[in-house]
Amino acid sequence: MHIGKIEQLVNDTITGDGALLSVIIDPCDYPSAEKAAATGIAAVRAGADIIAIGGSIGAQGSLLDTVTKSIKDRTGAPAVLFPGNVATITPHADAIYFMTLLNSRNPYWISQAQTIAAPLIRQLRIEALPVGYIVVEPGGTVGWVGDANVVPRKKPKIAAALALAGQLSGHRIIFTDAGSAAFAPVPLDMVRDVSRVIDVPYLVAGGIRTPQQAAAIVKSGADWVQIGTAAERSKNPQALIAKFVREIKKAGKAKRS
Repeated sequence: MHIGKIEQLVNDTITGDGALLSVIIDPCDYPSAEKAAATGIAAVRAGADIIAIGGSIGAQGSLLDTVTKSIKDRTGAPAVLFPGNVATITPHADAIYFMTLLNSRNPYWISQAQTIAAPLIRQLRIEALPVGYIVVEPGGTVGWVGDANVVPRKKPKIAAALALAGQLSGHRIIFTDAGSAAFAPVPLDMVRDVSRVIDVPYLVAGGIRTPQQAAAIVKSGADWVQIGTAAERSKNPQALIAKFVREIKKAGKAKRS
């Protein structure tokens, strides 16, 4: 089994720090490419481990190229694509969440999009991170686009079973997502149930507005937290992300001890 540089970074950071933070930049949510890139740069300066770039609708073409290249050129930080579809690919990225939407009703999001994108990803030498992706209620745009049978918030055992199925199917990262700008994060009892049945890196995103929420998610068993809307809406994203980094790393070290 080949482990690429970014996946090794994920594993090493979890081993060393107990947890890591990625910040997702959806270029379509910003007034300009410059503003989107500036937030990504601020995130790196604040100590974020990974910058994810992409989104559910429209993050593609020259906009995606410009934002990804700007962040890479000015920081050198790991840039990982969060694909909304097969067009969310740029040669300026280091890696891509190569996701199977485990609870989609539509086979396109389970295997067909991956089949279409795989040759180009290989051609561009973008590292593929094998992610089993699970959308949790309310699901947001990604739930609608991905035709997801969203996991009810009060049914953590469904998420746990999906996560275990994902790991047993070969996914080396499990990702539960409540959707961009969700009214609340993935419930802590769901995080606990998922973390107990898998032994691969576990990423949680969606609706995480405060550093304290992020820390609670790590304490409940997550290895990796991803934020986006909180940084996008902040007047001082660098200061806010620095607080997220501090709380996540603190919680991660406490979990390891």
